[in-house]
Amino acid sequence: MQASDRFNINSQLEHLQAKYVGTGHADLNRFEWAVNIQRDSFASYIGHYPLLSYFAIAENESIGRERYNFMQKMLLPCGLPPEREED
Repeated sequence: MQASDRFNINSQLEHLQAKYVGTGHADLNRFEWAVNIQRDSFASYIGHYPLLSYFAIAENESIGRERYNFMQKMLLPCGLPPEREED
């Protein structure tokens, strides 16, 4: 592998990370990664009507109520963030 190949791969990775927030980066901690995954999942559930109706039937709720519940869960999907240690 040449140096130019490595540069090209790194630039492609940086482009993806800038375009898609959920792809992560070196400074992303475990909590932030989990929040991204949960929010992406809830957004997918809301955006795909058959999946949303499946959840509504499984929980015996209306589709509108399930959509509202998923939107509420997107605010704090993994609870409050952990306290950061100051250096």
